[in-house]
Amino acid sequence: MKYTCKAATKLSLALAVGLAFAISLSAQQQEGPQTDAPPPVAPKPAPAPAQAGSGEKVIVPAGTRVGVVVQNGISTRSAKPGDSVYLQTSFPITVGNRIVIPVGSYLRGELIESKRPGRIKGRGEFRMRLNTLIFPTGYTVDMNAAPRRADSGGRETMDEEGKITGPGDKAKDAGTIATTTAEGAGIGAIATRTPKGAGIGAGIGAAVGLAAVLLTRGPEAEMPRGSTMDVVFERQLVLDGSQIQFTNLGQFNSVVQPPVRRPDDRDRPY
Repeated sequence: MKYTCKAATKLSLALAVGLAFAISLSAQQQEGPQTDAPPPVAPKPAPAPAQAGSGEKVIVPAGTRVGVVVQNGISTRSAKPGDSVYLQTSFPITVGNRIVIPVGSYLRGELIESKRPGRIKGRGEFRMRLNTLIFPTGYTVDMNAAPRRADSGGRETMDEEGKITGPGDKAKDAGTIATTTAEGAGIGAIATRTPKGAGIGAGIGAAVGLAAVLLTRGPEAEMPRGSTMDVVFERQLVLDGSQIQFTNLGQFNSVVQPPVRRPDDRDRPY
């Protein structure tokens, strides 16, 4: 009986040792290299791409020239300071091989000076200032620009400050007096058939010619619709890059060309 109990005890101890060894061996095998493929790991979502042009600033430098066409005619006969001026770009502007101001963009400004020609002296003249640029998309920016060259189809001139001046007419004034003087002399000579009558007629004719000159203004300064100009940015223009991602680069709307005016056009006597 004692023998049987001792044998049972030894057998239980052997089973416990064997079980502990098996558990230890199993743990070591799990920590070793794995023959099965690891479970798949879900990829991290890619960050959303930034919007093209987001936060980008595009600089159009001061001194940039822009070709424009006048959309509303200007004449010193009726123009006054504060009147609006509307222009449209006729050629694209690029920065870094990229169109930043497309054809068909609008420029808006106002007259800051306008003066009619005098009856004795003084020419017609006006000056403008451009302060707003409107893109075909509706994007609008403030600017500071002025014209530097103009083609109105007439004899107007432009100085370095952008003031447009009408033509003078002294030669025609002298011609008017000379013509009326000659006509008066002829009429006096025919009426009296004497040199004295010719002299009196000449004097009367000269007076009539002088009166006509004094009652008549010189030629107006004009910039008809369709006239072309070069406009210069007087300070740099800062554009939002996200607002100039053009899918349509604009289209120029043709306008009526300025009329070719006769050099002897004169205003009516008022």
